[in-house]
Amino acid sequence: MLYAIISEDVANSLEKRMTARPAHLKRLQELQDAGRLILAGPHPAVDSENPGEAGFTGSLIVAEFDCLEAAQQWADADPYIDAGVYTQVTVKPFKKVLPQ
Repeated sequence: MLYAIISEDVANSLEKRMTARPAHLKRLQELQDAGRLILAGPHPAVDSENPGEAGFTGSLIVAEFDCLEAAQQWADADPYIDAGVYTQVTVKPFKKVLPQ
């Protein structure tokens, strides 16, 4: 089943994000290589694909896991958590309707 992992950043998280980004991306690449990643990306703090110093306010990941517990365990191990990037992470089931 698919799960949405919705994360909210602490204020001024950009430096912390940049430090932990390689490890964060490595885990996402592993999901992609396994064919389980649907989409992943950050929420820019301003209306721009490249927000510069404004940074980001959070992230969204949609991926396939065996169950909610497995998705939560994967989310809890995100390097951004250890780096203090995220203030809150919500994991919930997701039903993809479109595109088919």
